[in-house]
Amino acid sequence: MPQPTTSLRARLADVPVPALARTAAIERGIADSVAYLESEAAPRSIALDPYWPKWDSPWWHMLLLHELGEAGRIPGRAVVAMLAGLEAYPLHIFPIHPGEAPPGTDLSRDVACHCALGCMYQVLSAYGVPVGRALPWIEAWFLRYQMADGGLNCDEHAYLKTDECPSSMVGTIAPFEAMLVRGTQGAFLERGARFLIERALSQGSPTAHNARERDAAPAWRQPCFPRFYYYDVLRGLAALVRWAEATAQPLLYAAVAGVVDELIERASDGVIRIGRQAYVGMTTVVPTLERGSAVRQPASTFALLDAVSQIGEPSEALTRQWTAARRGLLQLIDAGRLVADRQEAR
Repeated sequence: MPQPTTSLRARLADVPVPALARTAAIERGIADSVAYLESEAAPRSIALDPYWPKWDSPWWHMLLLHELGEAGRIPGRAVVAMLAGLEAYPLHIFPIHPGEAPPGTDLSRDVACHCALGCMYQVLSAYGVPVGRALPWIEAWFLRYQMADGGLNCDEHAYLKTDECPSSMVGTIAPFEAMLVRGTQGAFLERGARFLIERALSQGSPTAHNARERDAAPAWRQPCFPRFYYYDVLRGLAALVRWAEATAQPLLYAAVAGVVDELIERASDGVIRIGRQAYVGMTTVVPTLERGSAVRQPASTFALLDAVSQIGEPSEALTRQWTAARRGLLQLIDAGRLVADRQEAR
């Protein structure tokens, strides 16, 4: 009887490898974002707050350029300013227990979160910054806040639960990707990979505390771009395949088969088209010089973000990621490292 991986290999090999060109609007958007990051406005914004406001501040321009594979075009002054902004966070921990945050702490501005740090770690690393040396507290942060099932959660209350482990896909994926860049934290990565495998890349939290994630999980099957800190199944698949390629660990067929089948069906021509805009409808903190006085208002966009996120349009970046994931899966199959059952995975 043929192995299921044999059939999967044939279907993966049949998918074309497309070559997509960027539109003129995207090229103009890239130039506009680079010009903004070169301007005096960018370091001023970072000095006021490195993260806020969404989506039109240096953080998001830098992150989107990275997602497009253009981190090298980020101006050096923006990188220097971002390193200083991250280091200037009053707290280099994620306060969970009473007393961990001093009185007067503005939790929306004085503290980072797991997914934010995981994203910017990747941006700075892609630019060429040795983040582990420049900001060593970030890697220690990821290790400290990994939960028992290998996930993380940017909701501090999740860590106080003793009867369940309400970890989060969104809180986990960016730190997992960041540590893949680092490549030396094997135990962290193995636990993170187990978390993705147990969730079959597509399942929300089974817990009561994180029921909202379970409700959100069906949307993960719709590819989104840019991701920023959001999750979709292609992002999870790409990260898990990269982990398997980088280790001697076998990958369980059942963990990826459902997602891979859906992606093959969705993109029979090899082209991933955008299925949702995960960032739409969000509000943002608008930072002021006075801590604790920030207000919330609807988030704004910028030219490059608008140009790359049109629903139904082909995404060059997502297509490139899907092509790389298929190539990795084929190599794992040929090496006998995509296995059919847990016995083989041992």
